[in-house]
Amino acid sequence: MWFDLGFTDNGFIKSKIQNPKSRITWLEAKNYMARYRDAVCRLCRREGGKLFLKGDRCYKPSCAIEKRGTNPPGQHGAARRKQLSGYGQQLREKQKVKRIYFVLEKQFRNYFDKALRQKGVTGENLLFMLERRLDNVVYRAGFSTSRRQARQLVNHGHIEVNGRKVDISSFQVKVGDIISVKEKSGKNVHVEGAWQTAVGRGRPNWISAGAENLSVSISALPTRDDIDATINEQLIVELYSK
Repeated sequence: MWFDLGFTDNGFIKSKIQNPKSRITWLEAKNYMARYRDAVCRLCRREGGKLFLKGDRCYKPSCAIEKRGTNPPGQHGAARRKQLSGYGQQLREKQKVKRIYFVLEKQFRNYFDKALRQKGVTGENLLFMLERRLDNVVYRAGFSTSRRQARQLVNHGHIEVNGRKVDISSFQVKVGDIISVKEKSGKNVHVEGAWQTAVGRGRPNWISAGAENLSVSISALPTRDDIDATINEQLIVELYSK
């Protein structure tokens, strides 16, 4: 028996199965979907700090870190915390960065391989490519309150680059690009709410406010100072260099 799985425009799976009497279950099909669907607050607790995955909730007392502390999730989470070995520290750092930018292992490894071939410091090159992803730029610009929300805006066609719709989250922006929200999407309550509170969250120096409302321009490439200082990218380089 063989499967030819694809996705239709509305997200349902279509399958071609050699045996017409056989059927593929939803649980089996879900294994082919490369997307994290479980709770995200537990990821922050697993990494021992806020990753800001839940939008505005991360700034409120209802945040899981504020309510339950930094112990790993699960009934025996506190008992499982122990001193990490060198490899354990490297692995946790890699997992933390993957979860911050919501990138899965295969794509993250591809970014590392590209960073390795570029001139400069490999670890910084890796972070620069992650920062220049369109979904991250939408989040950092203030059009959304989380990267997951930003990815949904991009995938659903609400974001334009230089006046043209781009619905690829991994699209790499460059200096001079104008990132804006489609005119019809500008009235979305989530976009409006995120834009109004963007000043409080802060905007990096390499992203400048555009001439029009709900638009920004890429004025420079990101530098290491613009990225989370708690990330130790050298540990990721050491892990993949084994």
